[in-house]
Amino acid sequence: MALRVYNTLTGEKEIFVPLVPGKAGMYVCGVTVYDYCHIGHARANVVFDVIFRYLRYAGYDVTYVRNYTDIDDKIINRANQEGVDYRTITDRYIQAFDEDMERLGLAKPTVEPKATDHIAGIIAIIEALVAKGHAYQSEGDVYYAVETFPEYLKLSGRNLEEMLAGARVEIGEKKRNPMDFALWKGSKPGEPFWESPWGQGRPGWHIECSAMSMEFLGTTFDIHGGGKDLVFPHHENEIAQSEAANGCQFVRYWLHNGFVNINSEKMSKSLGNFFTIRTVLEKYDPETLRFFILSAHYRSPIDFSDQNLDDARAGLERIYSCLAALDEFLNTKPATGDLPSMESLPEAGRELREKIDQALPRFVEAMDDDFNTALALGVLFETVRATNRFMAESKESGPLVFTLLAHARHLFAETGGVLGLFGSEPALWLKGIKAAKSGQMDISPEEIERLIVERAEARQAKDFKRSDEIRDLLLSRGIQLLDSAQGTTWNVK
Repeated sequence: MALRVYNTLTGEKEIFVPLVPGKAGMYVCGVTVYDYCHIGHARANVVFDVIFRYLRYAGYDVTYVRNYTDIDDKIINRANQEGVDYRTITDRYIQAFDEDMERLGLAKPTVEPKATDHIAGIIAIIEALVAKGHAYQSEGDVYYAVETFPEYLKLSGRNLEEMLAGARVEIGEKKRNPMDFALWKGSKPGEPFWESPWGQGRPGWHIECSAMSMEFLGTTFDIHGGGKDLVFPHHENEIAQSEAANGCQFVRYWLHNGFVNINSEKMSKSLGNFFTIRTVLEKYDPETLRFFILSAHYRSPIDFSDQNLDDARAGLERIYSCLAALDEFLNTKPATGDLPSMESLPEAGRELREKIDQALPRFVEAMDDDFNTALALGVLFETVRATNRFMAESKESGPLVFTLLAHARHLFAETGGVLGLFGSEPALWLKGIKAAKSGQMDISPEEIERLIVERAEARQAKDFKRSDEIRDLLLSRGIQLLDSAQGTTWNVK
């Protein structure tokens, strides 16, 4: 099955055919660096990180560009409020963004340009648009004339005449048409500025992405991504200015991730349900947040809540518990030899062998279907169930069993590399989760361990009544005991 992606421009899934065979160019709109990132930023960046990882896994040589918007009204306002240079603000929040993304396990893009490093390219595009009659100067500003581009709004599917009927030019605005947008803004006293043919000023928001994407990917490239909220006006305006300036298609596949809702309501500062990544990571570990994001298809809305984060943590814990058991059995030895044949395996191993055979092709099939990470994780959970059942039921530990389990472990390492998951040492990750949960318990870990020893002694003495009493006591306190051939461990329910 070939990779198929949902193209916002056509409203359909299409087979991905890159402009240059074997290569893929991808541009994703980055953040405006004036504040800490919120969970909407987390979703967009995790989604396109996985797309980047999967394209590389599929064999493409990927050039991934993700920008920083480091000049903007919000940045200038923040700098004025604090009485500092705008670069103090941008440096601070670029560093904060990088720290957040590193904690979430993102791979570094190929290029991370800043808008202010591309002023010359921005000016060149604006000059071309003015020369072609697509833009006009107005008292130090330069505006794009949307009515000169017949295909305007082809990405969002909106109707220009209807939008114009409900719009008006506000008093004091310098544009001819209420839908026209700024390419260049004349500077006000005290604002940062750059010299241009239209006087001192700075770029508008939309033009910077056209300049940076063209610089690194060319006038036409494969994938442009971002949140669904960027379809209009940002991406719509990028198309208009880029295609009018260059006379060719700007982007071949437009990909947009869905919104994040908070407890079923749209996230909004005005509603008081706005969470930064840093706030969330005070309570949940980064991989749990990443796992939560990937548990839904990237185009679907997701509902952020403590319950859904708890569910995600429980799901990830199931996988890590399986990996910890595998590592204990394998003792970090690498897989050797091919998968054992069905005939050579005990009955308990045949189901696992079948799951391992099917897992990677089904994982790839899910990812080829518009990067369906939710379905891909479902495949891995099936393999977890089969692995746990085999380890619980198998009475053998010879070379065939070892090789089978080693291949299961390798499967999780390979798929985890695509998803950016399962990269921690399992026993340490589980220990960290247990410690985090322990802070919410009304019983100490030491007391739990003492009762586990007492229960083991009771079982050895065949005092099963006392053994069951201890198990039920712990369960009533939210502690679940897990018995295996290696001994008894515990989890917080």
